[in-house]
Amino acid sequence: MIDLRDRRYCPALEEIGQYVGNPAFMQFCSQMKSTYKCGEKIKFSLCSWEMGWNIKFKKAGKTLCTVYPRELYFTVIVVVGRREREAVETILPECAPALRELYHRTREGSGQRWLAVDIEDGGSGYEDLLRLIQIRRSC
Repeated sequence: MIDLRDRRYCPALEEIGQYVGNPAFMQFCSQMKSTYKCGEKIKFSLCSWEMGWNIKFKKAGKTLCTVYPRELYFTVIVVVGRREREAVETILPECAPALRELYHRTREGSGQRWLAVDIEDGGSGYEDLLRLIQIRRSC
């Protein structure tokens, strides 16, 4: 088993997938790569939010999302900035209650909300997350 806090060893995406142990993780990564024609960037982060290996998906220099692996689930950070705000707030009533609550609970700073969405399966939260990422890409 890999140690996500060991910066001396950069794990491959498949190793991270084994660590997470949830098929939704590899499904999400594959979907990001095929939908947006982007590769993953596995980076070691020293940020205060969480130190360790994470996965960034970027397109045209813009970070679409950052994935933090966990055991049995993963957390995806999606930034909703000024450009995305109106589009996100338009679809929010159609989203799962958990995502609506997360959006309203997340403080805005410098015109942005950094949403940390926990994904345990491919249910409505997963689909809502994909919609947020699509908005981020199109704005």
